[in-house]
This record gives sequence, structure tokens and C-alpha cells, in this order.
Amino acid sequence: MDFDFDQRIDRRSFWSTKWTRYPPDVLPFWVADMDFRAPESIIDALRERVEHGIYGYTNTPNTVVQACLDWLNREFSWEIDPEWLVWLPGVVPAFNMACRLAGSPGTEVMIPVPVYHPFLAAPRHAQREAVFVDLKENERGWCMDFDAMEAAVTARTRMCLVCNPQNPTGRVYTAQELTQLGEFAARHDLLICSDEIHCAIILDATKSHTPIATLDRELAKRTITLMAPTKTFNIPGVGCAFAIIEDTELRDRFRTARAGLVSGIGPLQFTACDAAFREQGAWLPALLDYLRGNRDLLERAVAGIAGISMRHVEATFLGWIDTRELELDGPGAFFEQHGLGFSNGTDFGKPGFVRFNFACPRSLLREGLERLEAAVSKARSDL
Repeated sequence: MDFDFDQRIDRRSFWSTKWTRYPPDVLPFWVADMDFRAPESIIDALRERVEHGIYGYTNTPNTVVQACLDWLNREFSWEIDPEWLVWLPGVVPAFNMACRLAGSPGTEVMIPVPVYHPFLAAPRHAQREAVFVDLKENERGWCMDFDAMEAAVTARTRMCLVCNPQNPTGRVYTAQELTQLGEFAARHDLLICSDEIHCAIILDATKSHTPIATLDRELAKRTITLMAPTKTFNIPGVGCAFAIIEDTELRDRFRTARAGLVSGIGPLQFTACDAAFREQGAWLPALLDYLRGNRDLLERAVAGIAGISMRHVEATFLGWIDTRELELDGPGAFFEQHGLGFSNGTDFGKPGFVRFNFACPRSLLREGLERLEAAVSKARSDL
């Protein structure tokens, strides 16, 4: 079956956050949602549920739970007890809740950066202190710097909050790296909260996602794993996510942390989630193939533009572009003046970078890359 990922679909008329942030002459490549229609199986399921006509409060359907278990087993050979699942409207409230389990007010949460920007404020929301440790670059790309983490950890550190696959750098952490993280956590008696929302968007055929909780039974007992089908199937507006927490006491504490703060999940959200877990057609392989083509186009273009650079993107649909050589006061504002809406690196804890969402029709991407080359040329001429 052919899927028309090249089709440009009007989103501005439908209150799209991505498309209404900037004026019409600015192309938006910022927030991490895709400019593609969801699979027809999800659209059909939503259409059928809408026809019911009543959209009241909804319990977690047994069918969704089973579809989730089947998906985890199919994708990661991970067999879990359904009791380990805690259903949530999104991963952002989930890792904010998790920070409330990190000791007591004033204790520390360690976060490798750059990282998805809501991570940066999550400890503060929970009256904890954030300890930011820079990722390092080596031959593998962006990696956790365990020497720096050892130097930064203190007796007050109670949790490590990580993102895997890594947003915004596009790294897929290896099992060896995650094992090392587990050993670090065990050595310092830390909880781990792992946001794995991009787990099914693996672009390199030689890479695979490893949920950290699958590596070791003892490690699983100190881990909160967060997942959702929303990024993979482009349904973030009908958000439905889940935490996997094996340890009973930790799971009970997590549930207590949500009391009065996090809403339940509605019927359309569950419907979309259920259909996404059951989707086994050609849509996702076709999407990943299209994203690989876009990634390759982006990487070739950036490699040919003097003054900027980026590391290879193994997963996600996000390019992390280094503009420091251009000595821009604010890369985000500069590129906006040249018709490009990027996420600013400062928001991810790393000034001098921009994040480029390449999940869009290829014609739009090409137009954006032409603007990027012209903007960088102007910046270089001003140095």
C-alpha cells in the first residue's frame, strides 16, 4: 500500500500549535509532532467511537491493557504483569510525578543535558533541585558522561531522569550504556525515570531500542519506564501514556503522587491508543523509510553548509544542529527572521544549538533547507 507522506495538509486552519506559533511566512520545524495523517486503522477506530455519541468518563478498557502487553512483547520481547501499568494522559505529567518520589523537598534529581525541555523544570515543580550533567560527544555521538555524573552525584541525589531514545540528539543508548547507568544508580541508590516515548522510531537498521528495565531484575525494581504510542503514530492530541513500574511500593507511591493533580483518560484517547497498539500494517515501516530519507537529506545538506554541523540521527525525527561557530546571540530568533521556526537549544539546556523537526513532506523540508543555507550564509557574512 502506498502512503502519501508527500501530501501537504492544511493544519493552520485547525488550531495546530505547530503551525500557529509563527506567522505564515515562517516554516515551522519546531515542536515534535509530524505533518502526516495517522494510520487509517486509528482514524477508523476514532470514527466508530465518535458515532457512539456519548463521551463520558471511561475506565481503562481491558482490551487496551491486553493490546499494550502484546505490543511490548512484540516490539521488545518484554513480558510484564498488567498490574505494573499506570495509565496517564501523557509522559510529561508522569515524569513530573516521578520527581515527587525522589527523596524529600530539597533533594536532587540528576538530568543529563541537552534534553527535552520539560525535564529541566520538573524537579523544581516537585520542590527538588536539578543537577544538570552535560552529555559528551565521542565517536558514537552524544553519550552519557559517567565520569562527570560520578563527580556531580551527592548524598542528596535521589533520582536520575533520562530520555531514551535521546531527545534532542537522536541517540539510541546501547545496552552497555544502560547497564552502566544501572550500575551507577545501584551504587548511589538512585531511582531511574526513563522517558522512552520515541522507542519505536528507530531509523538505523543496525540499532534497536532496549528498555532499561529489561536488563536486570534488580534494576527494574528501581526504574519507572514511561511510554506512549503518541509520537510513533502522530496522535499527541489524543494523548494516552503509561508507566511501567514493577516494584509494588514504588508503584503505590507513584499513584499517590498523582492524586488530585493528574486527570483520567477519555474515551477517544483510549480508542486511539488501543488502535495504535494493534496497528501492524505497512504504515509504520513506510513512515520510518520516509523519515530515513528526510534524515539523510537533512544530514547531507547540513554537511554541505559551512558554519553548522550535526551528529548522525539514529532515532526520533529530530536533528540537533550546532550553530555555535556562527556566534549568534540567539539562534532561534535569528532563524525565525529568515523564515525558519526551530526549537532553541537554550530551552534544552544547550545554548548555540537548534532542534530541527524533519517529520514533514519532503518538498517542505527542501524549502526549509534552502532557507537554512541562505540564513547561514548571511550569518557568516556578518562575522
